[in-house]
Amino acid sequence: MFELTGKTAVVTGGGSGIGQAIALLFARQGAEVAVLDLNEEGAAQTVRDIESSGGKGRFHRCDVSSAENVREVFGAVAQVHILVNSAGVSHIGPLDTTTEADFDRVFRVNVKGVFNTMQAALPKMQANGGGVILNLASVAATVGIADRFAYSMTKGAVLSMTLSVARDYLDQGIRCNCISPGRVHTPFVDDFLRKNYPGQEREMFEKLSKAQPIGRMGTPAEMASLALYLCSDEAGFVTGTDYPIDGGFTHLR
Repeated sequence: MFELTGKTAVVTGGGSGIGQAIALLFARQGAEVAVLDLNEEGAAQTVRDIESSGGKGRFHRCDVSSAENVREVFGAVAQVHILVNSAGVSHIGPLDTTTEADFDRVFRVNVKGVFNTMQAALPKMQANGGGVILNLASVAATVGIADRFAYSMTKGAVLSMTLSVARDYLDQGIRCNCISPGRVHTPFVDDFLRKNYPGQEREMFEKLSKAQPIGRMGTPAEMASLALYLCSDEAGFVTGTDYPIDGGFTHLR
């Protein structure tokens, strides 16, 4: 089950965190993985890890917020059977402290970036007779979370784009879903704690972990497992759906 042999998967944000875990797992399941990221060091390491395990991977430096750069990168990828949009940036703050520059920065990556890559992948999927798109949304798309105004806005847009694409290309064999993680332990979390709570990292980590009813943060590997199912043929009846994977955060708080 969940075999991806013979398929090419493009994973944005594959140089770290959830995107990296997805790229590694997809490669283990037989996919040839194109790892897109601005983080050259992290993405190169992802590809090395893929190849050391006998898989096939290739790194493409890509700024997803640039339509021109995205078109150039996708032009170098012969086929696209699977697209996973994991690249993203965060912003902390409510409406009144969010500057226009903050808003534009998060929008360019989290919304325009998803638009750019889906638009670039679409003709290749149409030529293949179908494909799968998986977008990374967030519980912030559907749940009010304090101090996440701009970030929540972008993830709500990702959810809406997912539903629209699923509807418009249903008859062309293209499935489109999204997953909405709760808090996941990634390098972003560790950097956030170091910058904002020096000397209190362990205490704050425990506090953030317990915000999930299940009592801990998720892991990138757990996100990757759900991504694998949704991008596999076993999920052939699944499209236009948002999957919370949040330790009970959405419904059990």
